[in-house]
Amino acid sequence: VQLQASGGGLVQPGGSLRLSCAASGRTFGTYAWFRQAPGKEREFVSAIRWSDNNKNHADSLKGRFTISRDKASGTVYLQMNSLSPEDTAVYFCAASSRTWIIGVMARETSYEYWGQGTLVTVSA
Repeated sequence: VQLQASGGGLVQPGGSLRLSCAASGRTFGTYAWFRQAPGKEREFVSAIRWSDNNKNHADSLKGRFTISRDKASGTVYLQMNSLSPEDTAVYFCAASSRTWIIGVMARETSYEYWGQGTLVTVSA
């Protein structure tokens, strides 16, 4: 199973990016995005349950970041708006075979599958 994350790049402060995550050959119960900034630990960003579209976002990112899924293409997206240099990080897509409750979605250990990461750089 492969998770392919894409859509990262260089964006100016205040700009937007949309990241994509596609799994080869199957869909999963729960998907998530995590990020790791230089010199920092990986942190939870957003998660979504495939079956019912239930979502969980990190409190600090609510209102700017939105996770969504497209059932037809089997792709999960992360729309990021009003980006700041503090959002610079490698963004990882993760997936679990389980359909997790919201309280568990933010845990790294909930996810068996991880993509390779896509770099987002916010800079003028």
